[in-house]
Amino acid sequence: MGDLLKDKRALITGGSRGIGKSIALAFAGEGAQVAIADYGDEAVAAETVEELKALGSYAAFALKGDVSDPEFAKVAAIHMKDIFGRCDVLVNNAGITDDGLLLRMTPESFERVLRINLTGAFLMTKEISALMMKQKRGGIVNMSSVAGVKGNAGQANYSSSKAGLIGLTLTTAKELGSRGITANAIAPGFIDTAMTQALNDRQREASIAAIPLGRPGTPEDIANLAVFLASDRASYITGQVICVDGGMII
Repeated sequence: MGDLLKDKRALITGGSRGIGKSIALAFAGEGAQVAIADYGDEAVAAETVEELKALGSYAAFALKGDVSDPEFAKVAAIHMKDIFGRCDVLVNNAGITDDGLLLRMTPESFERVLRINLTGAFLMTKEISALMMKQKRGGIVNMSSVAGVKGNAGQANYSSSKAGLIGLTLTTAKELGSRGITANAIAPGFIDTAMTQALNDRQREASIAAIPLGRPGTPEDIANLAVFLASDRASYITGQVICVDGGMII
């Protein structure tokens, strides 16, 4: 338990499981009041909320909805204002994959992944940053990927969405910096989550072989950086894309 984020109010999309949940728990453990937004199982989200409360985030709550829906983004901003009074940190973590080779990928698959991963982050940033501008402070953390930095075969949609998030991060940092709002992106590499655990042994071995540190990362590795970027210790850091990948991008 710490106090790096003491009294901060945070909203984390895709926060009921995986990397999003690890970030939410890490935030609560550092003193933040945390809300999660997720489209998944409400029971899973409710369990995460109880874990957040046990860590001291007594006002924690969950919102169920689709981040790519403009109306949901507006509702999320309203709830942050009504329940928490403000929003100090937004983590755009919600995302999906629908892998396939470029020549076989359907337009629907391509557009769906971009809609959730990129348009969703845009909509949430648009609504939540309006609250932050009134406060004249805030921090936005976008979850990109090494796939958005260097591309990845079989992930034209996913890589494009994560590269787009980098562009959104840089533009947000330029536009909102004068209002005291920072915007940064985290680009995870091969992280040990349900998504990567679904790979077969050959795929996992090939991915790990490309990592100089010789092991997958953990969701906590990502959460540690997210906590720092959300804290006042990172108040002069903006417009950065930080790879957490064990050296994979080298």
